[in-house]
Amino acid sequence: MAIPRPTTSQFEAFTTNMAYARKMVDAGRYLAPFQPATVDVDDFYRAAWVQAVAAIDHWFHEELYWRVAELAAKDSPDMPQRLRNYEIPLHRVEAVRRGDIELAEAVVEHVKDQWANASLQNPGKISEALKMVTDANIWQGAAKQISTWHGNRTTYTEKTLKKQYVAITDRRNRIAHDADLIDGDLKQRRPITEHDVTDAINWIDRIALAVASVLDAEE
Repeated sequence: MAIPRPTTSQFEAFTTNMAYARKMVDAGRYLAPFQPATVDVDDFYRAAWVQAVAAIDHWFHEELYWRVAELAAKDSPDMPQRLRNYEIPLHRVEAVRRGDIELAEAVVEHVKDQWANASLQNPGKISEALKMVTDANIWQGAAKQISTWHGNRTTYTEKTLKKQYVAITDRRNRIAHDADLIDGDLKQRRPITEHDVTDAINWIDRIALAVASVLDAEE
């Protein structure tokens, strides 16, 4: 089943970043038969894994900023409760009052101050951030959407989808922070295969599509 992909610049950037991760997997697969002595082919797979997680982390941030800007500019009574009650510093309020900046810009600037350096690789943090732009339960809605795309042959829940995502980001953290070394070993790294990383990349893509679908349904 072909799943429509959002055409926003934010999602197109995500797609481009994911394509880069897939190219790393291709490079590893092409080199594997030659077994080059000076290159650990598995490192291409590890790099692809880190790149894919970075891609969705970046997309969550950009999606947050874009949707906050859109909603704040509309000044609609139907905007999410978190955004409706959002507080910004007095100096930004004064800048709006003076006409130095539009209200929507002031809100987005403060959201960026709050979230720019935050890692959006934990389901709880992602939910907290996206409450600015939707009152929906993101993970519950995404799980339901993925189940639908699978023809309900497998039923995903909020809990199982979060577990899937955490498993992917945990492996990314082991690669990025612990060189993917086996616990207690300073030389031997965890095994990784082309199938492992391709599955992780596909899941990341699927989760982003499902979350985008939930967000779009709120418009």
